Amino acid sequence: APAFMHVRVPVCVQNFSEANHGENITRDSNTLQCNAKHFRSTHAPRQRRGGARLEGTFNSPAVAWCYGVSRHFLVTHTRASMSTFLENEKPRQAAFKSTSPYFSDAARADGVYKEKAYPFCLPRECAEENLFPDIRHSITTYFGVKEIKWHDGQDRRPSNHLCDSQVCCANFLFPFADKPDALTELLRQVFPIIKQVLAMETDGRYVSFEWIGEKNYLGEIISRNGKRTRGANFTSADAAVMFTHTNGRRQIALIEWKYTESYGDTFLKVAKSGKDRTTIYAHLYNQDDCPLNKALLPSFDDLFYEPFYQLMRQQFLANEMEKAHELGADIVSVLHIAPAHNSDFRRITSPALRPFGESVIDVWKKLVRTPDRFTSVSTEQLFSKLAIERLGLTKWWEYVSTRYAWLNDRTP
Repeated sequence: APAFMHVRVPVCVQNFSEANHGENITRDSNTLQCNAKHFRSTHAPRQRRGGARLEGTFNSPAVAWCYGVSRHFLVTHTRASMSTFLENEKPRQAAFKSTSPYFSDAARADGVYKEKAYPFCLPRECAEENLFPDIRHSITTYFGVKEIKWHDGQDRRPSNHLCDSQVCCANFLFPFADKPDALTELLRQVFPIIKQVLAMETDGRYVSFEWIGEKNYLGEIISRNGKRTRGANFTSADAAVMFTHTNGRRQIALIEWKYTESYGDTFLKVAKSGKDRTTIYAHLYNQDDCPLNKALLPSFDDLFYEPFYQLMRQQFLANEMEKAHELGADIVSVLHIAPAHNSDFRRITSPALRPFGESVIDVWKKLVRTPDRFTSVSTEQLFSKLAIERLGLTKWWEYVSTRYAWLNDRTP
């Protein structure tokens, strides 16, 4: 055996949660650093397509898939099991926390996340400081009034993980919720025929978060209390905007926001509870007006890999909202926003869908039957062309362009 080796073991989970920031794909605790005195190889490491394979016996217990006895293991390294972008963001966010003026002294301490302390996390009692200072009070109030669930949050606070995707979405979009002119200008880059934005909720804000639709269009299971929760246990768009076209038509765009996400090959057809998820969504897939090109899909099952499983549900929600003319909308589409720098997200996780494109977005564009019902734009492209000073966004831009410094790099 080599004198020292790193063996990275992907964790197999049925219910993937974005709030775990990829930690449930490859966690630090599942990186086995094996010195020769702790590991005896029974076979030389063998390279295979998609990753390396190593079989042997540990002299002390370790976390891995166990075959037969407690100390004999079959350990595999799955291709793209670790998010390079996420791993690079962690020290960047830690540095931002320690050097920027946006945090209190208490917040600069390491924060506990999943029972371990990390420099890229905030102490739980300082979780609100994960947000742009100008929105901290207003967005936490909004989430509280609407009973919206913070992903990975505690005590009605946002996540304390600085790489949290929901927090990132809030930091970018919530400042536009009370700036209709700036929001219209932002969206015009994607929807050139936009005339003006409209509020979706009675509070008059122009950006709504964790939108689940006015009805349970997808037939998802409702808890015993009979309530549906925005942001938890139901298909939720990270954000949603509504606007009119120059021709008078009204459109809602359900926004799917990505930050550090990357996904492994976990097949999600069967939930941990034993529930076959295809039975929940089959009626939407089988109907004649299904928004997906079923002739191109090898099988319905092939969609039950993240992020395709998520995109499928968002597309179904948009289609049902459009059929119902929710809030008077004539068109309901999905708008996907993700950093171009996060190349890990591009990986096609569903084996049967790999021949259809070079990336997840390439494949999904082919699978959506009506092209304008799905649009994708990079975070860098969307926000880099705004007239920051004219729109009164200088303070906000200083924050996001410093914290998410990849915004300033246009090379991808």
